[in-house]
Amino acid sequence: MRIVVKVGTSTLAHPTGLTNIRRVEELCRVLSDLKNAGHEVILVSSGAIGMGAGKLGLRERPRDTEGKQAAAAVGQCELMYTYDRLFGQYNHVVAQLLLTADDLSDPVRRGHLQQTLFRLLEMHALPVVNENDTVATEEISVGDNDTLSALVAEAARAELLVILTDCDGLYTADPRTHPDARLLHTVPRLTREVLEMAGAAGSSLGTGGMTTKLHAAQIATHAGMDVVISNGSRPEELYSIIAGEPVGTRFLKMEV
Repeated sequence: MRIVVKVGTSTLAHPTGLTNIRRVEELCRVLSDLKNAGHEVILVSSGAIGMGAGKLGLRERPRDTEGKQAAAAVGQCELMYTYDRLFGQYNHVVAQLLLTADDLSDPVRRGHLQQTLFRLLEMHALPVVNENDTVATEEISVGDNDTLSALVAEAARAELLVILTDCDGLYTADPRTHPDARLLHTVPRLTREVLEMAGAAGSSLGTGGMTTKLHAAQIATHAGMDVVISNGSRPEELYSIIAGEPVGTRFLKMEV
């Protein structure tokens, strides 16, 4: 199976912005094991700005564009160094791809991206994808890595997109304010009622909430793959997700 796994800043970092070492190590161990089992894995990773802010000693994520770009330039080095070191322990080679919206919307550039992804997978490398935050402006920015992960999954012709976040999945209401909210394990179709269940709040270090994740699910399910939104604090649940077990919320692919 060809799988795209998107991991958010809230999974990779502590609230301080510094790396959650145990969590990242466990994620890399599980993804390495999945590759050993024969799956093709593409990792779409947030965290560059959050990690950069932590490494620079900033108390919060920068709000201005230049500050975000500077933090990303620092954090991207930290992020890839960490992935290269951890995946290398399991004899897996990582490859960095930094993208802007033009790389996915322009037909020629998208074709080149697809060829590169396919060749990397043929070479058994593990592509690590992020938005090129150091150069992306409003005009060429995808905007959030949830949407980026869906567009990458579509370009890669993946069979499954897994979005790891800081909640267990999609609830009927915000569980922080509605104790009786139910977790939806399966969503056959993204109706208006389902979309209205999304809240707007994301973590202090990240950029997206449930709304961006449902938008990503729309893109990916229309492209012919299931999408699972699950809690990134338990990377070992990826085994169950791939086995089709009821973990998180699974959005079923649109049948042609």
